[in-house]
Amino acid sequence: MNAIAMEEALDTKALVEYLASHEQKSLLRFLTCGSVDDGKSTLIGRLLYDTKLIFEDQLASIEKDSKKHGTVGDDIDLALLVDGLQAEREQGITIDVAYRFFTTDKRKFIVADTPGHEQYTRNMATGASNSDLAVILIDARKGILTQTRRHSFIVSLLGIKHVVLAVNKIDLMDYSQDVFEKIVADYKTFAADFGFETLQAIPLSARYGDNVLTRSEKLDWYKGPTLVEHLESVQIDQDQSEKPFRLQVQWVNRPDLNFRGFSGTISSGTVKPGDEVLVAGSGKSSKVKAIVTYDGDLARAFAGQAVTLTLEDEIDISRGDVLCAIDARPEVSDQFQARLIWMSEQDLIPGRTVLVKIGARTVSASVTEIKYQTDVNTFAHIAAKTLKLNEVAVVNFALQETVAFDPYAENHDMGAFIVIDRVSNLTLGAGMVDHGLRRATNVHWQALDVNKATRAGAKGQKPVVLWFTGLSGAGKSTIANLVEKKLLSLNHHTYLLDGDNVRHGLNKDLGFTDADRVENIRRVAEVSKLMVDAGLITLVSFISPFRAERQMARELLGPSEFVEIYVSTPLSVAEQRDVKGLYARARTGEIKNFTGISSPYEFPENPEVIVETTETSPEVAATQIVNFMISNGYLDSDIEYII
Repeated sequence: MNAIAMEEALDTKALVEYLASHEQKSLLRFLTCGSVDDGKSTLIGRLLYDTKLIFEDQLASIEKDSKKHGTVGDDIDLALLVDGLQAEREQGITIDVAYRFFTTDKRKFIVADTPGHEQYTRNMATGASNSDLAVILIDARKGILTQTRRHSFIVSLLGIKHVVLAVNKIDLMDYSQDVFEKIVADYKTFAADFGFETLQAIPLSARYGDNVLTRSEKLDWYKGPTLVEHLESVQIDQDQSEKPFRLQVQWVNRPDLNFRGFSGTISSGTVKPGDEVLVAGSGKSSKVKAIVTYDGDLARAFAGQAVTLTLEDEIDISRGDVLCAIDARPEVSDQFQARLIWMSEQDLIPGRTVLVKIGARTVSASVTEIKYQTDVNTFAHIAAKTLKLNEVAVVNFALQETVAFDPYAENHDMGAFIVIDRVSNLTLGAGMVDHGLRRATNVHWQALDVNKATRAGAKGQKPVVLWFTGLSGAGKSTIANLVEKKLLSLNHHTYLLDGDNVRHGLNKDLGFTDADRVENIRRVAEVSKLMVDAGLITLVSFISPFRAERQMARELLGPSEFVEIYVSTPLSVAEQRDVKGLYARARTGEIKNFTGISSPYEFPENPEVIVETTETSPEVAATQIVNFMISNGYLDSDIEYII
């Protein structure tokens, strides 16, 4: 073997040994959090710089960018290694969550740099959701701030048990031991009930590297570990394999008629061929036939592995189902209590229908009760009717279908969920299940011999809800009243629910806040559903300003049982018609939360019928609606109607 070949062989051997050593290292996921300008990005940049994970071209680029965007004079601004967004560099803040990898001789690390601004708390929660440890930075000059408290509280909510209190910029306080000890004492006092298993306080300077990777002579009074020493040695309990078996089915793998497998990542526990498993929702069971992976079948699979299970029996399993150990089942319920972090500028309103995604399952749901909100400054429990951006509360959820879950404290994968807006598909909040609610487990549907079809057949009509929506003064009630008179003259069975009339009885306890408006429509939608079940043609005349609630009413009913009628009138015309003077009083502020003035009206996007009242008289509009019912099969088209 010549010298070149020998050198290449040695290089290959060294590379193989290097890669093998990395495979054997444990992995620690952690995040940095705290208030704005506490030095989170600088700290991560220092870790990358000191562990020699910056390429020469990267370093040259950062040196150039430091002159343009840097905030540390002539020094290299290490924060720019992490603050990749142009907006972040120009403002000197972190907006998005930035993930970085680095390694030492003892451990591998994935670190999430999360934003400090209050409006980006949702991004911080995202970074915390899959972390094992939190590094909470505090500016030694400022001490504990509101965002420090908020982030610490969210860290505890998300079940992170290991915390590093990094008192940064200690160099700007002359490396004072007294400053450090006071901050630590204050922090331990307010975080006493958070249940952290470890809380290591470290004085450091991310800018100069003091106590980050190496010890600082300027901090010789501090006898604890450096930041990297602690990160290398902290013991994180990651053994999910000892917990009961759980696999959330992400995909039913059916490439041909001869193979049917159920794919997903094992959340906890272990499984092997021959084990009996159960579908949490249906209770059907079977035995594992094989554990299939891309690299071949396995004799056993553990938590964290992505696998496909084949079963010995053909049982009904769909995406979102949970396979579990037969002797240790998760909870299955359509109600649960949860801790919720609200992440949207759109308020949470109890009763409003949203989507809840838990595991691979997405179901319609609503918050039925806000039990209490937590004040992030005092951690006191306070009453609340709605939740605003970044507020945290304990709430009760009701779901339209049962789901399988474990309490978040026992299994993060099985107990975490997100709340999604059903219209925009944006994420509204993140939650952690505390426990299921079993308030209605003894209530079952009673079988009845007379059903909706029987009642409707006896009346000779197809039951439907005609939902009139529009601004106050648009003419909804006038047109609905005329439609009902025409239907009654044709011997049809109807009932008219008018917004003003219902507020004298069923909804007399409700005001006109957004929350009350949502509850107003929820109740009317439920009553409408009962009336349709009675076989009636039901006319609903309500402003119903929000699309979400009109969509909720539509989804309560069967296919083609909801007809949205938009009574379209410009605001200026509605004001001219206002004989009661309500708009004028709203303009002066005498009437609060008035639709079109101080409260929004969300126009229908795809109504079945549009009535333009500036061009059409109420009589003609009523005829238009009855004709629609005839042409769409709601009324018998064989009868010659005179309308």
